[in-house]
Formats: sequence, structure tokens, C-alpha cells
Amino acid sequence: MLTLFTTAKPFVGHSAIIQRNALKSWTLLHPNVEVILFGDDLGAAETARELKLRHEPFVRRSEHGSKRLDYMFSTARAIAHHDILCYVNCDIILMDDFLRALKQVRGQHSKFLMVGRRWDIEMPEPVDFLQASWRSRLQGVALMRGVQRSEEWIDYFAFSKTLYGSSVPPLVVGRVHWDDWLLWKAMQLKATVVDASDTVIAVHQNHDYGYHPNGKHGVWEDLESRRNLELGGGYGHLRSIRSASFRLKPTGLRRNPFAAFAYPWWTARRLGTLCFTRTEAAVQTHVWHPLLNATRHLRHPLGLRQGGFEDLGRRPPSVG
Repeated sequence: MLTLFTTAKPFVGHSAIIQRNALKSWTLLHPNVEVILFGDDLGAAETARELKLRHEPFVRRSEHGSKRLDYMFSTARAIAHHDILCYVNCDIILMDDFLRALKQVRGQHSKFLMVGRRWDIEMPEPVDFLQASWRSRLQGVALMRGVQRSEEWIDYFAFSKTLYGSSVPPLVVGRVHWDDWLLWKAMQLKATVVDASDTVIAVHQNHDYGYHPNGKHGVWEDLESRRNLELGGGYGHLRSIRSASFRLKPTGLRRNPFAAFAYPWWTARRLGTLCFTRTEAAVQTHVWHPLLNATRHLRHPLGLRQGGFEDLGRRPPSVG
């Protein structure tokens, strides 16, 4: 069967709601599914007990305190009860279509990685899992009001247990570049990489980036993100879902005719995005913030303070 593993933020406020929604949905995939929760974050032990998850409180961390992907992958491989593993970000709700897709891929390939694009929705409340129709209702919300992200946003990685071995470098989660490195490595290891976006509705519950002092921009651009890129071997060792060799369609697995053209397209898109965010950050630093400072004595008497121009100046740039 299947072992899913993940790590979480502290179970506080909205993060607690969406993480519990995600974890509970995984436990309902099948009675024999195993879920491993890594980390000693606030509320993790209590949540693991309540949902009957396997809790591994210790995680190796970087010098800056971020959790290391290599430790979680190697430990999950060593302790998992099943021969198929899946790392999932802890804000992703998975349903029956995920398990059906995985069974189909596994039935045809013994060495594989299955990934897929996510659907973003707003989820302010706990899912009522006692309702028999919770899956169809949630899928309907995703398809009608959600947004399917592009191929750069990768939130689940289902793979044969022995695929990565000890090859994962000390990348950290909560930053960028570790996810697209996993795709590149699977391709280098000659695994069958399958894009299940057309058959799996993986629901991502929207959240802010308050865990980083510089918001979304910090997640993309800080020292640890740059270190991830360096540890992974640079841009040449990154791939998006568009590079998958196969696509899982409702009619079955089909070769991806565009896989060969995916890397040049993805590289241009990624570099363009990074140049835009860096330019926007420079404008904020050298133009917008000085303007705010120069006009503060005029704006404050008019009440243009909180929720006004200064908040716009602090808003992190959009990168997706």
C-alpha cells in the first residue's frame, strides 16, 4: 500500500485548520495507509495522537533552523511499512482519485515518480468529514471556484520506495528549488515521471507566508533558497511537471509529446519571474520606501497609515 510523510507548521490558527484537514483526508484514503508526521512543532504531537498518525518529532535542520528534506526522505525510507512513499505538503487535501491514479501508475511501472498540479481554494473552516459527500463537494468547489496552478507548483511526490536512495542533498523545505530538483533527479535516475494533473484534483488550501519575516518574496529569494539552488546543482538540475515523460489521462497513460521542449520553456519562464521579482523588490527598496518616508508627515494627519500606502509598500511581490 502507501506511506505518506510530511512536516507541518505550528498547529495554530488557520494553519491548524488547513493542516488538520489535509492530514485527516490522507487517513481516509484507505484503512492501510500510513501517515508519518515529522517535527516537534506546537500541536504536532497532539494532532498525531488524535488522528492516529506516526509521529517522528526529531528532524535534522539547517544552521538557520529549517527542516531538511534529506533527513525526512531517508528516515521515511527506513521506517515506512509500505513500498510506495509519498511526500506531500501539509496543506494539500487528497482524495480517492489520487489513490486510483497511483494504483494505475504502479501497475505499469515499478520505478516511477507521480506528481501533479494543484488546485488553489480558500478554506477558512474545517472540512466536515462526517458528510458522505465531502469529497464530491470539495472537488466541485475546486473545479468551479478554484485555480489550477501552473506546472512549477509541485506539492505531492509519490514514488517507488527505493527511487532516491541516499541521493537527496541537504535541501530545506519551506523554501524553493527542492521540489523541482526532485523531478530532475527522478529523470536522471531513469524513472518514469508521470503527470497526473488531468486525473487528480489535489486541493491546496490557500495560506499566507507569515512564517517568513519577508513573506513570499523571502521564501523565494532568501539565503536558504539560494543555498537550495546551489546544493541542487543550479538551474540545470531543476525541472517542472511539464517535463514529465508521461501524462495520466482518463483513458490511461500517454507519452508526453512536449517533454523534450519543456526545459528551455521552463528555464525562460523561471528566469523571467525571478528578474521581475528582483526588479519589483529594488523598486520598493529604492523608490517606494523612500517616498513613504518622505511623505509620512503629510499622510499621518490624514489617516493614511495602517491599511493604506505603507501596507502596500510592505506587500510581498507576487511570484505565481
